[in-house]
Amino acid sequence: MTASPPSPDGSFLLGGELPVRRLGYGTAQLTGPGYWGPRGDRRDALAVLRSAVEQGVTLIDTADNYGPGVAEELVAEALHPYRDDLVIATKGGVVRTSDSAWHIAGRPEELRAMCEASLRRLRTDRIDLYQLHRLDPRVPMADQLGALEGLRQEGKIRHIGLDTLTADQLEQALSLTGIASVQNRFNLLDRASEAVLKVCEAHGLAFLPWFPLADGALTGETGTTLDDVADGHGATRGQVALAWLLHRSPVLCPTPGTGSAAHLAENLGAREIRLTTEDMSRLEALAPARRSTRT
Repeated sequence: MTASPPSPDGSFLLGGELPVRRLGYGTAQLTGPGYWGPRGDRRDALAVLRSAVEQGVTLIDTADNYGPGVAEELVAEALHPYRDDLVIATKGGVVRTSDSAWHIAGRPEELRAMCEASLRRLRTDRIDLYQLHRLDPRVPMADQLGALEGLRQEGKIRHIGLDTLTADQLEQALSLTGIASVQNRFNLLDRASEAVLKVCEAHGLAFLPWFPLADGALTGETGTTLDDVADGHGATRGQVALAWLLHRSPVLCPTPGTGSAAHLAENLGAREIRLTTEDMSRLEALAPARRSTRT
C-alpha cells in the first residue's frame, strides 16, 4: 500500500507549477437531473460556489456539457474575477443533445470550437486546465492532442488533462504531449484504475477521481467497516471515504460535487481527518463491489 502523505489536506503542484489544495469542488451537481439544465434556485448554486472558495477550495472542476453551459456560466457569475490562487478546470469533447444523449466529438475543429466557447462562458483569456472529456475512437489521438497543444501554444489553455482512459493510453498520450492530469473513476468501491494511478504517480500527474463517493453508495449503507472507522473519528462515512483518497496517494485530488451548502461543509471536513495505518488497512480490505457510469 502506498504510504500515507503526512498532510492529506495539503497542496499539489498541478502541472508542476500551479499549487492547488488537494480537496477541490466539482460543479456537476449544480445542474439538473442527467446534468441537464439548471438545478433549483440559481442563487443557491452561486452561494455554494462562493462558499467553497471561502472555505479554502482552490480547484474548481467543471465541464462545458454540464447543463450544457450552465455550470461554466455559474462559475463565472459566482467567482469572476478569479482570485490569483484559484484554478479553474473545465472539459470539452462531448456534445449533449438531451438529458440522456452524449456524443463524443474529438475532431480538432470541434475541440477548438468547444474551447473557445468555454473561454467565453468562463470570462477568461486562458483556461488553467482543459481536459479532453473522452478520447474519440474515430480520431487519431495525435490529432486530438495536437489540437489541444495548438491551443496551449496560443495561450488559450495552460495545461492539458485527460478523462477516462487506460494506462496504455495515458502512456501513449505522454509520448505525444505534456499532460498535467487524469480523471478516471476511483473510490473505495471501484479501484479498477489502479494502473492509471500508478502512471500518474510515476509522472507526477494529478489524478482527479470522479464519483469519489461512488455516486452515493459510500454514504448510504450502515453497519460496515466504513461506519466503524467513521465512528472512531467522529466523522461521517463520506468524510472517511474522501479522507481515504487523500491518504491513498499524494497525487489523488478528489473534487466531490454538491448543490448543498451543508454537504459542502461536510465534504471539506475530510481535510481534518488523519487516518491511522490500521484505519487504512481496514479500508483497503473493503472489497470493491459497485461500479457506476458517467460521461
